[in-house]
Amino acid sequence: MDDVFDVIVVGAGPAGGSAGLHCARRGLKTLIIEEHEKVGEPVHCGECLSLWATENTGISLPESVISEHVKGVRVIFPDGTLSCLNEPGFVLEKHLFEQWLAGEAAKAGAELRLGTRLEDIKREGNAWNLKTTKGDLKAKVVIDASGVASVVSRKLNMNERFKTVTGIQYELQDIPHDGYLDFYIWPELAKEGYLWMIPKKNGRANVGLVTAETNKAKQCTDRFVEKMGWKEKVRAKTFGGLIPASGPLKNTYTEGLMLAGDAAGFTSPLFEGGSHLGLKSGEMAAIVAKKAIEQNNFSKEMFAEYERMWKSEFPPYEKIVKGKDALYSFSDEELNFIGRNFPRNFDNFGAAQKAAFGLKVLASKPGLYKKGFTRAMRAFEYSQARFYGW
Repeated sequence: MDDVFDVIVVGAGPAGGSAGLHCARRGLKTLIIEEHEKVGEPVHCGECLSLWATENTGISLPESVISEHVKGVRVIFPDGTLSCLNEPGFVLEKHLFEQWLAGEAAKAGAELRLGTRLEDIKREGNAWNLKTTKGDLKAKVVIDASGVASVVSRKLNMNERFKTVTGIQYELQDIPHDGYLDFYIWPELAKEGYLWMIPKKNGRANVGLVTAETNKAKQCTDRFVEKMGWKEKVRAKTFGGLIPASGPLKNTYTEGLMLAGDAAGFTSPLFEGGSHLGLKSGEMAAIVAKKAIEQNNFSKEMFAEYERMWKSEFPPYEKIVKGKDALYSFSDEELNFIGRNFPRNFDNFGAAQKAAFGLKVLASKPGLYKKGFTRAMRAFEYSQARFYGW
């Protein structure tokens, strides 16, 4: 207990790896603890990351962690109408990416302890005492990057539980693709969610869905696979988990403590992308940790800077969540009508084109205005990479 770390990061996912890397690069004595014996396993997400996300977070991905280079995102409506958003990115081998990121943190000077689960945490004086399955630890600053479980937040009773949705997917073999991430807005199979085909190398693809109907998730995934004609394809694995879906938690910091990534509720509300937000929030947490340690100031007021940072950088979650809810209130017929009036690609969808599109839709279906059409379209816009959509 005499050995005090400047920072202990709980969790070695994208947020934790980023926090550990940026803390270590700033010369802080940093420890990352991870409950699993191997970083990045099991995989819980669709494994996508935009090119903009790497540029925005200063990450240069090695080819060894990239499964497929993609052209952008394609949205498919219930009647098959589709629109493309051309913005390049990557499908990762997510476990390899997280292992690489943790390795970069270790190269920068961070210590990584695997198979180390947090059991309890208490504030004593100007430090945090952490009880883990592999002994007691002490830190001036703690960054909770423990994912949807939000372990530290839960143990300290910092927040009410956020709303979650269920994600489930299969890795199938021999799935054709043309270089796009395909997102299907089909309420019949994904209530308050969407389905996807995410291509990977060697003909593999992640095929799955996000839905509010947890008890129907596997059944609807199977129906989707059958509908797409992929029932006989070889299934290499099944994976998924819970995803935060209600926006950031009320309290993302307290004295000497910050929540990052999924643990803070940082996921893009419409399509639930979280890796970009995790990477950036980990970096922000490191900046604040460095400042606090330099000033020997671990007060709640000092750590309020973290909230100011993410609120000024991240999109307006409350508005996007309302837009998402509005979108999910539309019938299939209304979704199809919107889709048919969308441009086939959004490359030149500027302010004038948006206004013309909105006027055309509302002139034909004025009832959509009261159902939140404008909010729903804003949610679509905020799903782009530059707004931390993926």
